[in-house]
Amino acid sequence: MASDIQDVSHLELEAVIGFNGHVGSGLRVHPDREHLIYPLGCTVVLKSLKTNRQSFLHGHTNNVSCVAVSKSGNFIASGQVTFMGFKADAIIWDFAKREMHARLQLHKAKVEALTFSPNDKYLVTLGGQDDGSVVVWNVESGEAICGSPASAHSVGHCLTVQYSNLNENIFVSGGNGTIRVWELDRPNRKIRHTECQIGTLKRVVKCVEIPEDDSFFYCGTTSGDILKVNFSTRLLNSCGPVKNKFSQGVNAMKILKTGDLLVGSGNGMLTMCSSSNFKILKSVQLEGGVTSVTLRGDGHQFFVGTDAAQIYRFAYTDFKPELFSTNHKSAVKGVAFPFGSSELFATCSQEDIRVWHSATSKEVLRISVPNMTCNAVGFMQDGRSIVSAWNDGKIRIFTPETGRLMLVVDNAHRMGVTAIACTSDCQRIISGGGEGQIRVWEILKGTYRLVETMKEHKASVNCIKIKSNDKECVSASSDGACIIWDLVRYVRNQMVLANTLFRSVCYHPEEYQIITSGTDRKIGYWEVYDGAAIRELEGSISGAINGMHITQEGDFFVTGGDEKMVKVWHYGDGVVTHVGIGHSGNITSVCICPNNRHIVTTSADGAVLRWRFPHNTDLTSS
Repeated sequence: MASDIQDVSHLELEAVIGFNGHVGSGLRVHPDREHLIYPLGCTVVLKSLKTNRQSFLHGHTNNVSCVAVSKSGNFIASGQVTFMGFKADAIIWDFAKREMHARLQLHKAKVEALTFSPNDKYLVTLGGQDDGSVVVWNVESGEAICGSPASAHSVGHCLTVQYSNLNENIFVSGGNGTIRVWELDRPNRKIRHTECQIGTLKRVVKCVEIPEDDSFFYCGTTSGDILKVNFSTRLLNSCGPVKNKFSQGVNAMKILKTGDLLVGSGNGMLTMCSSSNFKILKSVQLEGGVTSVTLRGDGHQFFVGTDAAQIYRFAYTDFKPELFSTNHKSAVKGVAFPFGSSELFATCSQEDIRVWHSATSKEVLRISVPNMTCNAVGFMQDGRSIVSAWNDGKIRIFTPETGRLMLVVDNAHRMGVTAIACTSDCQRIISGGGEGQIRVWEILKGTYRLVETMKEHKASVNCIKIKSNDKECVSASSDGACIIWDLVRYVRNQMVLANTLFRSVCYHPEEYQIITSGTDRKIGYWEVYDGAAIRELEGSISGAINGMHITQEGDFFVTGGDEKMVKVWHYGDGVVTHVGIGHSGNITSVCICPNNRHIVTTSADGAVLRWRFPHNTDLTSS
């Protein structure tokens, strides 16, 4: 019974943890020096450097692929990717109003790059490899002035565009075997290009940087060198460094007021070098390949983004990296709060588990296991260990303070451990695997013992919940069955069948009912005693419901899934009270914190969102 979304109150989004570091030059500092601008999924995030408050620009239908800010700071532009054969939008945003100014629809499949003219008159957009055109737009009216193929058929695709700093009518494009200077002929609505002569060099240009006086321009290449081209003659002036090239290519560049170049390379090295002979002056190693370098003001401070979803802050004087923000670099699989505590929460993803401070969204602890994916995470009730399920078939137990590995249960499941739960006495772990088995493990000091294996499910177990007295548990599986198990005799007590792939299950706190969700978009209420269906709700309009969590009082529960909306439901009435719109990837898990203040949701684009829970402990209904 999905209510009409327009009539329902909206959840208040408090904070977002996330940054898409794979977008080239996606991290920008606004000219007001007080805001960071960066993409996350289909959203553009504006983060205040003073207060850390975030605001969001929603409007794209798919992942943002490029971001640009006008020199005055009045406008932001962003482009997106879309499916083959469909139009990919570029959007001009009004910065002051935080709303859409114009939607530009011409390019197919992807907008590769965009750049504003010096006084905000024009915007140039470049299509991806399936589009291959460069278009000049009037910013004020949002209309296209003219366009042209970005590169000749004999050479590769164009990858970047950059506007001149002084001339409204000149911009530069670079790509695979092509560097062009374009001139806009406004009266005739044409753009004319001049191919730059770089001799016998064969290079793929990833980024272009133009000094303020427009004398030269610099092209960073995938070969790890920089081409310096004369702006007026369009001839190659020099190429360097000759010997020690930048490893894994030059991904981002910025020129400083001193004339030196900041160069970010694919191996994670940020280098300051001379712009005349490319001699390296300072360098520092960061985590992940550098994809963005952006200056704050005149360059006394600058920010660097990497593809490991890290943002670093540097001061020009000491050139030391300060970790400004850390985020997940791939899909977040699960979230968990410690028993009875809302100050911290843990999330799990590919290669790591991270523990976050709820109020500040700062990372407190990171536990890394290279080349593995953590499918589920949980805390023991005594708070002394973090229990995690991994795709290599192992259960790993860590200390929550230091992240030290305390115990590994080897070969716990044949096809990876997919679900996990701990008993309240902290003595046993119930795990579910990709092959459908449920296993009970006794955890002893420094060792473990397999107590029982329960084989009934035919497909992967996606969720396990244990009754408060530890004598019963329920498992939800992709085979369309939810089984209630007796944990004393280790037999099946009851079974619930539906034509769906069950994704999650919850006990009502009074433990006489369970609620389930899955790929059929339905929320089912079932009797624990005899497995009878009590009620079925239409949980979402489109897509599976992947995550579900119920409050400790049992009055409300929260769902999230492929519809990308967070919904708060009244348990008794079966109606949606609040809807949260903010995720741009499929929601993978949801969790209400123990003090009923916040909801934390995670998604497949690596984002972790914190919402204000509308029905606080005093249960003032909306």
